Amino acid sequence: MQLDPHQPFALVRREGADHVDLYTGPVRTVTTLAEIPVPALAVVPYRQVAERGFDAVDDAVPLECLSISTHERLPLAEVLAALPDAPVRTVGPGRFDVSDEEYAATVSRVLADEIGRGEGANFVIHRAYTAQVDGPPVAAALAAYRRLLLDERGAYWTFLVHTGARVIVGASPERHVSVEDGLVMMNPISGTHRHGSDVDLLDFLADPKEVEELYMVLDEELKMMATVAEAGGQVVGPYLKEMAHLTHTEYLLAGRCTRDVREVLRETMFAPTVTGSPIENACRVIARHEGRGRRYYGGVVALLGHDDAGRQTLDAPILIRSAEITASGALRVPVGATLVRHSTTAGEVAETHAKAAGILSALGLVPARAGAGAAPSRAGDPAVQALLAARNDHLARFWLDERPHPGALAVPALAGRRVVVVDAEDTFTGMLAHQLRALGLHVSVVPWTAPAWGDADLVIAGPGPGDPSDPASPKMAAMRAVVTARLVDGRPVLGVCLGHQILASLLGLGMRRRHAPYQGVQTVVDLFGTPRRVGFYSTFTPVGSASSSAFGPVELAQAPDGSVHALRGPTFAGVQFHPESVLSEDGLAALTDLLLHVLAPVPSA
Repeated sequence: MQLDPHQPFALVRREGADHVDLYTGPVRTVTTLAEIPVPALAVVPYRQVAERGFDAVDDAVPLECLSISTHERLPLAEVLAALPDAPVRTVGPGRFDVSDEEYAATVSRVLADEIGRGEGANFVIHRAYTAQVDGPPVAAALAAYRRLLLDERGAYWTFLVHTGARVIVGASPERHVSVEDGLVMMNPISGTHRHGSDVDLLDFLADPKEVEELYMVLDEELKMMATVAEAGGQVVGPYLKEMAHLTHTEYLLAGRCTRDVREVLRETMFAPTVTGSPIENACRVIARHEGRGRRYYGGVVALLGHDDAGRQTLDAPILIRSAEITASGALRVPVGATLVRHSTTAGEVAETHAKAAGILSALGLVPARAGAGAAPSRAGDPAVQALLAARNDHLARFWLDERPHPGALAVPALAGRRVVVVDAEDTFTGMLAHQLRALGLHVSVVPWTAPAWGDADLVIAGPGPGDPSDPASPKMAAMRAVVTARLVDGRPVLGVCLGHQILASLLGLGMRRRHAPYQGVQTVVDLFGTPRRVGFYSTFTPVGSASSSAFGPVELAQAPDGSVHALRGPTFAGVQFHPESVLSEDGLAALTDLLLHVLAPVPSA
């Protein structure tokens, strides 16, 4: 293997492969994803999320594309023999750009001010280990790549991309999105077990924090699949993702797609495992609390091409567990932790150290853990398999089972009715739309900034982050106007989560911030006499009592603490839970009952 360090190239080994793919060609910088040439290998920075209209600190880091001129498959043994076997030398000590104490303080603020105030279910906050490389950056990266090939395991891609301006080397555990033969796949991974810790793997698999963390990113990636796949995503798993230093848990999602792969890439920027949920507000939270650009952390390295039949292909792992070395030798190893309601500052600080350990040991900057790569797999352990399988016992079969033929779930009394869903910045609305279509309704999703519904049979005021009582919020004012208009006209309206809170306040109920956020919580509720197992993502809840309103009688479904998890009246209904969530085992049945209530059958002519 001959590599010219003065010319761009990329090395990619996919999980389990006995060869390494070598790509060469010129590198050019483009402004948008739509400009990426095909075929190409693109290194997409985090700031590109601004293409979706989401907040990002603009650090001016470029979107670089290696336009593929040549592609070779090299035997793994040949590549290992050609790579340098030497540790990376640095000038002076390395350090995290944010200290442990500063990072812990940020974790505390996000838990209290963001999750605690209803701004989202989880958020990923990053920090980066920085140092100055002594010697040629490409040689240092090649040496690190050799160690990763030898010592890491379970990586989706083990890769090195040299663009001339920088070299990025890493072992990413996570496919973000891929497209092949019209099948789009995503791979939500979450939960982190640190090898050598005092916590046994079985205890980790049973830990509610780790379980709920994976459920939340599963829901978030199902939202993305609802956008890019014609029938939404089907869930497969969960599985163990075993690596040298860490073990994670993961699901696979699959669905059929006919979009241009650059569109798929754009609509899925970026994974909730590196941002949070809901994603649009997570980007705001990241910009607010990190206060600096992320460079390539959380972006993707994306291989775009064509198959033998001329169809577009895409393979894009997340840019995590990687190091960036600039042409001047500046080294950066970014890592992040997912903050949820159960998080502790000490635990999240420790997680960032553990995630950095793999790439830092490959660079020779920290000692390798003895026998890390040789730790026996426990994926086949019956106790492990039982705990993983049990995670699906009470999830929504709508997302786990193979989709029946179109019309199989349609309800005759609902078939053909027209529904408009108003999106309040939570793309749970995409999942909701798939369920509504499966029930036989015609569905449109519109943003809260332009909530037009014409002659729709039903308007659904959808979910979204924020305080429903905020008098200064344009979004809350717009959502109140939507619900008010439907109530005044006596036309059917259904509120989900935030929409439910808005509806409840207009009917005269009070609002309470929960003592602990109800984010990613599954529970059984009494829904007007029928027990339903459903999932909640909320910080606020309606409270109080009411039997009548200016818009007719009101029936409440309440928890023992007075929280109103559902209500209904002559032409309106609302639910605090998310019937569309994978956590809502009975969500489709609950949604059907509510629709039948608010949409009385059309009188026969």
